[in-house]
Amino acid sequence: MKNYSANIDDAATLINTQGNAWRAINPESVARMRIQNRFKTGLDIAQYTAKIMREDMDNYDNDPSQYTQSLGCWHGFIAQQKMISIKKHLLSTKRRYLYLSGWMVAALRSEFGPLPDQSMHEKTSVAALIKELYTFLRQADARELGGLFRQLDAASPADKAAIQSKIDRFETHVVPIIADIDAGFGNEEATYLMAKQMIEAGACCIQIENQVSDVKQCGHQDGKVTVPHVEFLSKINAVRYAFLELGIDDGVIVARTDSLGAGLTQKIAVTNTVGDLADQYNSFLDVEVVDVASLSHAEVVFKQGDQLVKPARLPNGLFKFRQGTGEARCVLDCITALQNGADLLWIETEKPHVAQIGAMVSKIRDTIPNAKLVYNNSPSFNWTLNFRQQVFDAMLQAGEDVSSYQREQLMNAQYDATELAIQADEKIRTFQADASREAGIFHHLITLPTYHTAALSTDNLAKEYFGEQGMLGYVANVQRQEIRQGIACVKHQNMAGSDIGDDHKEYFSGDQALKASGKDNTMNQF
Repeated sequence: MKNYSANIDDAATLINTQGNAWRAINPESVARMRIQNRFKTGLDIAQYTAKIMREDMDNYDNDPSQYTQSLGCWHGFIAQQKMISIKKHLLSTKRRYLYLSGWMVAALRSEFGPLPDQSMHEKTSVAALIKELYTFLRQADARELGGLFRQLDAASPADKAAIQSKIDRFETHVVPIIADIDAGFGNEEATYLMAKQMIEAGACCIQIENQVSDVKQCGHQDGKVTVPHVEFLSKINAVRYAFLELGIDDGVIVARTDSLGAGLTQKIAVTNTVGDLADQYNSFLDVEVVDVASLSHAEVVFKQGDQLVKPARLPNGLFKFRQGTGEARCVLDCITALQNGADLLWIETEKPHVAQIGAMVSKIRDTIPNAKLVYNNSPSFNWTLNFRQQVFDAMLQAGEDVSSYQREQLMNAQYDATELAIQADEKIRTFQADASREAGIFHHLITLPTYHTAALSTDNLAKEYFGEQGMLGYVANVQRQEIRQGIACVKHQNMAGSDIGDDHKEYFSGDQALKASGKDNTMNQF
């Protein structure tokens, strides 16, 4: 990207070609607007972020401590504030992404109102949210750069070079988004069309799952139904074609398997030879050996080896898998997906257990040595109880005295100060680093954290403001904390773009500009 001076020179050269007609156009103002709007289209963003993500994947292969992270965001403002906070506290956005959760789109962004995570929301709402997220991140760039430009204007000649260097070294708030396309919202053509919209909006990474699209369930709910591999692979192909058509040659596909918790399939796969992929899929079905004479009207049977078998079928026509086959099906799903175009894996587990995840990844890596996971650090897990029970079990196995603990009651606050609880909290703290080192997890995300933070902060504010604390409930717990912690949006007019607008008015109108940021603006109190 060209530096500040080069942008000014380019603008000046262009303006001079127009002679006197463009005499009111200031090349420095043009340069500022160009720098503040680095990304012109969603495809510009997708190309930029795909490169970042591929580099991060390579770096992780060389050093598992270089894992990446994200938080799910359901509104552009939430994404913007997250990235502003990351830059403020950690000084860099490197290895920090955004996650777009289909769960939160369903619950918070559908015109139907709140919906369960069952692919019932509008297909176009996902691409619309990607566009919104990037609109807010680009505005965060413009706001921060605008502040630097105002510093540059006010600086002494001796200080201008240092400020200009900050402008030239500016790190954008625009980062990769891992975007959830659920199970593809229909057949492979529907998946392709939706993927195209998402990529055009800026997505460099699309996550797709192997459930049946019209009966899709949240990964942490019951009733999940998977499809045969050939159907899932056709949707992976559809997403890849969408990337390639739009020129995002290094787009990233995350193949998610829900097989660990899915006990049902809609179809018996069509097999051509013994031991082929479809035959392997069918081998996990719950079947009983039968003979023709014992069959009832319209029962389904097929030949397995030398035997005629009848699969267990529910009244709704779905077929059951054998109990205990989930992990083996997960491993087969993952190997097959990576061998057929996917780049990363997602295994939806029932608990956050490093050893369990690592055991599956180890089996996958026997075939695909550089297999990597995206892992959901899900709010659907009771993290406190899970890890306290893991520590309890380890203590019990080691022969330690656990008589002062009740395993099923370990969530109770009475245990918070115990050695067991302290050990559990430390395991939670290091879970991401441990799992990245020991279980092949490249990317850690929390799917819907900002759903919960919004509810928690609103509950606390409502309790205080509508209770005895009145206005002090807002001032003491919100505004005073914003001021003291340096939260940018305490100056909410500035955050909404008022100062950016003032800058533009001055560019366009000069001394005639009617600006909002004068001495009577109450934001000056901050």
